[in-house]
Amino acid sequence: MIVLVDLLLMLIDLTFSILTAVIQTFLRPRLKCIDGELCLITGAGGALGRLFALEFAKEGARLVLWDCNATANERTAELVRELGVEAHAYTVDLSERRSIYQAADRVRAEVGDVSILVNNAGVVAGRRLLDCPDELLERTLLVNCHALFWMTKAFLPQMKAKNHGHIVTIASALGLFSTACVEDYCASKFGAVGFHESLTHELLAEDLDGIKTTLVCPYIVDTGMFAGCEIRKELKSLIPPLQPLYTVQQSMKAILAEQQMICIPRLMYIPFLSRALLPWEANVATYRFMGGDKCMLSRHKTVIGFWSCL
Repeated sequence: MIVLVDLLLMLIDLTFSILTAVIQTFLRPRLKCIDGELCLITGAGGALGRLFALEFAKEGARLVLWDCNATANERTAELVRELGVEAHAYTVDLSERRSIYQAADRVRAEVGDVSILVNNAGVVAGRRLLDCPDELLERTLLVNCHALFWMTKAFLPQMKAKNHGHIVTIASALGLFSTACVEDYCASKFGAVGFHESLTHELLAEDLDGIKTTLVCPYIVDTGMFAGCEIRKELKSLIPPLQPLYTVQQSMKAILAEQQMICIPRLMYIPFLSRALLPWEANVATYRFMGGDKCMLSRHKTVIGFWSCL
């Protein structure tokens, strides 16, 4: 009997969630105020990180900016301060666990408790698997995936103590489906998506409804990180690379609306759903039709940086 009641409640919740999603598609959702919140952004010296910093600054958030490139990170801080907003820049290597924990201690002592955490930093080796040094493969996994664990362990306890906060994971469409010749990147982003979803379930299980999560999965973003990557030319006009500002603005809408997941553009939901619903052979056929099996083959240049792209 209890199972039937739980099943009925689940179906009601499911129906409500679907209706809410449909309504939000056509109606502008209510956006929360983050004025005065302390927001930490990783990869703040890169293209998307800088734009995220400026957008959060416009909303009145105080900024803590992390990047391994001190010069680029300080430039982002200067742009934020020009808007009259408080900004603190820290040089941090996200591939080093100790560096993260030490910087987190400094932030708490010098600035305060972080209430919005934006895990934006990302790297890619940019080489085929057998041509790629192990050190570069490890770095991709450390920065794109392992660092999420360390960042969350560093800042989540304070959020839980207050039952207040927001954790944002800038993942990738390649965390939902894969392509050839970027095994390190796909593996790291699949890991990021899995980590984020499990963390969200854990917070819900602990009734910490004041801590929100948002998973962002964009298509290729035109930051230079995947320069030379192209799908079938006949389809390029349908799904061209995303402009960085558009990507950040769409992400900000989802974050401020406390939306749990967003794919950019919405067309990215289609291959995500087809992967779950169609046989593997059908997905491979679609993948080849779009040119996904060749889009990375021409890339041999190593691109390393604290950016976020796919």
